[in-house]
Amino acid sequence: MKIRSCLFGAVIASMLAIPCLAAGYKVDPVHSALTFRVKHMNTSYAYGRFDTISGTFAIDEANPAKSSFDFTVKTESVNTGNAGRDKHLAADAFFNAKQFPTISFKSKSVSSAGKNTFEVVGDLTLHGVTRPITVMIELTGTGKDMRGTAIAGIESVFTIKRSDFGMKQMLNAVGDDVKIMLASEGIQSK
Repeated sequence: MKIRSCLFGAVIASMLAIPCLAAGYKVDPVHSALTFRVKHMNTSYAYGRFDTISGTFAIDEANPAKSSFDFTVKTESVNTGNAGRDKHLAADAFFNAKQFPTISFKSKSVSSAGKNTFEVVGDLTLHGVTRPITVMIELTGTGKDMRGTAIAGIESVFTIKRSDFGMKQMLNAVGDDVKIMLASEGIQSK
């Protein structure tokens, strides 16, 4: 009994010594979403999403500065549930998907902001304009998928001004503040 207790204690101690999520994760597009919310005519909110998202992330809880986040979405994959509006948003007046086919975020620095929460400073490129932004990213969980591969989930909610990225059309009808919600599940890279 004493030997079992010692072995159990050694296993637990070794598990605690290994930093969680030191490996990198590839975004699983089936279990990830980038959604947004914007005010319409200063009354109700209109919601949308981008259907095509890719990227990678790595979280090193022992040394958050070694963590990284890199996401890309295809601009033309904008989806608000209305084909006419989606076509309008993808056109020149808004996202201009032909000239700017992707939207991206790449982290520059990461620091701990509490348990399972990280302050991430990075560059957001939207509509051909790159600006630094700071977002909070939460580690929402870890586990294994149906094949036994390690997976991890993250979430971030933040607000940008679309006019900061040169998207100034129809500001009287479509709000300037855009709330962005990212939920992503990553599959451990091999």
